Amino acid sequence: MHGEYKVPGGKLVVVDLEVRGGVIANARLSGDFFLEPDDALDAIDAAVSGMPVTADVATIADAVRAALPAHAQLLGFSPEAVGTAVRRALVTAPDWRDFSWQIVHEKAVSPHLNLALDEVLTTRVGGGVREPTLRIWEWDTSAVVIGSFQSYRNEVDPDGATRHGFDVVRRISGGGAMLMAADAIITYSLYVPASLVAGMSFADSYAFLDDWVLQALRSLGIEAVYQPLNDIASPHGKIGGAAQKRLANGGVLHHATLAYDMDGQVMTEVLRIGREKLSDKGTASAAKRVDPLRSQTGLPREQIIARFIETFTALHGGTPGNITTEEYSEAERLVQSKFATDAWLHRVP
Repeated sequence: MHGEYKVPGGKLVVVDLEVRGGVIANARLSGDFFLEPDDALDAIDAAVSGMPVTADVATIADAVRAALPAHAQLLGFSPEAVGTAVRRALVTAPDWRDFSWQIVHEKAVSPHLNLALDEVLTTRVGGGVREPTLRIWEWDTSAVVIGSFQSYRNEVDPDGATRHGFDVVRRISGGGAMLMAADAIITYSLYVPASLVAGMSFADSYAFLDDWVLQALRSLGIEAVYQPLNDIASPHGKIGGAAQKRLANGGVLHHATLAYDMDGQVMTEVLRIGREKLSDKGTASAAKRVDPLRSQTGLPREQIIARFIETFTALHGGTPGNITTEEYSEAERLVQSKFATDAWLHRVP
């Protein structure tokens, strides 16, 4: 069995192994990482060999850590990365390039329709009737998008939203509220089968699915890093955040919003951002938390989007795709039955 795991911001970790009688045998670690001393590689192989196939990432990582020689140095990977590669080998997880990707960047639609499309396309990928897809959003109205489990009353100032022309909508994924001013952010969604992130913890899958974005941002001169659980940041501040929803049919929605030209004052007037939320971010001002892409690159929004698509295609492949008439129709019905209803918007008052 063969498993691979590309450490976000790090190196490729590869594990080849056999399974005999319910235990791992002949585990062999390889990759483009750095490891000192040399005999640490044999120690890692020995630690993994003999473990039960039911061992999780944490258990494997603990065994690897305990077996490492004193003062061993692992550069570009970690014991947890070894554990993830082992789990992916045991479940025969595919790689990005094992799929044919569609890349969709279409007309601007309403915030409600964008959210409904997320549910429709994730369901279709999970059901095997659509290829895995990267979709770049365009929207025709500014909106506050609150997380599935957030309280409308606690997160949004309705008067501020009305005054600044923001609709308020609720998405199917968890996480925090996002201020999505038209043409002032970049939002993308990945619709993937659960097999792509098999063997990973929920937290690890966030960084894994956004690593291509970090590479795109770095190619534009931004020192982008991932801050667990779901923030994309630079030395100048937070750039954006990601969220996920996993459907019962095996479809995974992973989407992220990055600020291009954020008005921090408007954000504080539309969102009820309290001191408690900011206290663990090391800042006293919500306006200082978000550092737009425009100020760091000096590039038009369209040029940054083009680099995103170029980077994704270079790393993972992909061809231009589209949303079908049937998919748009299904999403429009879902807007009427769910996303545009007060029952959904106020499901958490």
